[in-house]
Amino acid sequence: MEIRRAQEKDMDRINELLRQVCMVHHKGRPDLFKGDNNRKYTDSQLREIIHDEDRPIFVAVDETEKVLGYAFCIFQQHVNDNILTDIRTLYIDDLCVDETIRGQHIGKKLYENVLEFARAQGCYNVTLNVWSCNETAMRFYEKCGLKPQKVGMETIL
Repeated sequence: MEIRRAQEKDMDRINELLRQVCMVHHKGRPDLFKGDNNRKYTDSQLREIIHDEDRPIFVAVDETEKVLGYAFCIFQQHVNDNILTDIRTLYIDDLCVDETIRGQHIGKKLYENVLEFARAQGCYNVTLNVWSCNETAMRFYEKCGLKPQKVGMETIL
C-alpha cells in the first residue's frame, strides 16, 4: 500500500467512498443528512479540490492504484484575529476507508501520514470533527490519540 496525493484518476473511487460516508451520516442523523446515493462534492468541486494546495487530499492505494481510503485536509490559520492566535492548523475534513476492508490499519496509516505532512508544513496541530452518532469513528480517533477540543451541542425544536 502507498499513500500519495489524490489525482483526477482517483475521482471515481473517491466518489464511492464519499457515498459511503454520506450513508453513515444519513443512518446516524437522517434528519440532517440525505441518503439516496448522495455525496459531498460534485465532480467539478472535487476536481478543484484535488488541485488546491490549501486543501490536500491523501489517498491510500493498493498495487493496482485502487483507492482504499482517503483523507481530505484543509489548512486553517487565523492571522490578526482579535482573540485567536495565528497558529497554522491542518484540519481533517473527512477520513474514510472502504467499509469492506476496514480493520487493516489503513485509516491509521492515513492519519499518521497526515500528521507527518502537517509537521513538515509547520503546523501547530491537526484537528477534526466527528459526529457523536458515529461511535466507530470516535473510537478510532481516540485510539489514534486525539482528545476532544470542543463540543458542539444542539436542541431539536
